[in-house]
Amino acid sequence: MFIHQPWMRCADDLHFELQQCREEGKDVAGFETEAEKIRNLPVSDPRREEAARAFYEKMQQLPFKENYPYQEPDELEAIRTLRCPAAPPDGVPEGEALQDKIWGGWLGRSAGCLLGQPVEGWKQERIVGLLKETGNYPIQYYISSNIPKEIRDKYGVTDEGHVYGSDHINWINNVQYMPEDDDTNYTIIALKLLETYGRDFTPEDVAECWLANLPLFHTCTAERVAYRNLAALRLPHESATFCNPYREWIGAQIRGDLFGYVNPGCPEKAAEMAWRDASISHVKNGIYGEMFAAAMIAAAFVTDSVRGIVEAGLGEIPHTSRLYEEIHRVLEWKDRGMDGAQALKEICTRYNENNPHDWTHTNSNAMIVTASLLFGEGDFERSIGMAVETGFDTDCNGATVGSVLGVALGKEALPAKWIDPLRDTIKSGVDGFGMVRISDLARRTQRLIG
Repeated sequence: MFIHQPWMRCADDLHFELQQCREEGKDVAGFETEAEKIRNLPVSDPRREEAARAFYEKMQQLPFKENYPYQEPDELEAIRTLRCPAAPPDGVPEGEALQDKIWGGWLGRSAGCLLGQPVEGWKQERIVGLLKETGNYPIQYYISSNIPKEIRDKYGVTDEGHVYGSDHINWINNVQYMPEDDDTNYTIIALKLLETYGRDFTPEDVAECWLANLPLFHTCTAERVAYRNLAALRLPHESATFCNPYREWIGAQIRGDLFGYVNPGCPEKAAEMAWRDASISHVKNGIYGEMFAAAMIAAAFVTDSVRGIVEAGLGEIPHTSRLYEEIHRVLEWKDRGMDGAQALKEICTRYNENNPHDWTHTNSNAMIVTASLLFGEGDFERSIGMAVETGFDTDCNGATVGSVLGVALGKEALPAKWIDPLRDTIKSGVDGFGMVRISDLARRTQRLIG
């Protein structure tokens, strides 16, 4: 996920706060005019930010509607009381077999992210149009900018651009390794977190690790708000809620992979670690998204049943939540015989890709991840391709799908054409890493298994 919002003033996104509150079950009727008046104040007017902060406070105090059908707690124990946990099979791999799966997870995450990164922010019609006119639909390989000029012009393909320090857009013909991305930065900083603080780390340890090792402008949306709040001494859980209209967006869902890698066969422990991480920046479905992803990855060590993997993730989040309902809906589509194209089209009908809140929300993207896994039926290429072709947060969804299947299949079973271009190297923005071997990250990860 990369959204260019360098300063992120509190007043800029009050419209997102209104939509967020509506979805949480609050009645915001009559507040739209007030929000618009605040947004229309001159940016240089100090009253603009003061009024925005007061507006956020007011929204936080609004009661929930009496007939709101969901229960969505933030506290771990309350979440656990509302689960319907699945029991994954026994038989956690050991030794070289375990290492193969961990390495596969790192490689799969990197490959899926790299596939989706250059078209992040594109709408589905534009993505599919480019793919079809370059003979790459359904996706069979990474996307290249080395294409005829008329196609480049038609779809606005350019090599110039800056993403996390790259001096070009990371089409496959422009890279010699896995370039930096927040989808991999967070996996790496989670590794550093556990190496520094141990498996019993706290949310406060997560906060300290971020501030010490991750540059502010390498974060986006909810993470950047949380970072700003932490620097102002607003500690967890307030760091997640103060002036944060992105609190259920996808940011936490892309941070849970390592907690799955270090808890093979134990979705509950993976989800618990994910909760500790997510709670510094997210609430409700934002938290559940990370728990869901981490639990799926933990389950992928002990079963190659894609449905079993999804059900293990679903079993770690409240069955009374919107996210549970949406993931369960995708499972029902599969059971009714709907095909993958129909399922992904249905998601795009439920969520509007032209609305940034929908485009970056946990639930819309978790549905895409789930559909890509289920309808991809364990095929790595087909699944990451579906995740990216659908649009929305392409690099995040490609990365999560790639990570789950990378673990399920293992490194040796991943297609060489997706893995070899990474050259076993990843660039990180996390302090102390820089350019690092993916195989080294996998070995360090295995040492953290409890």
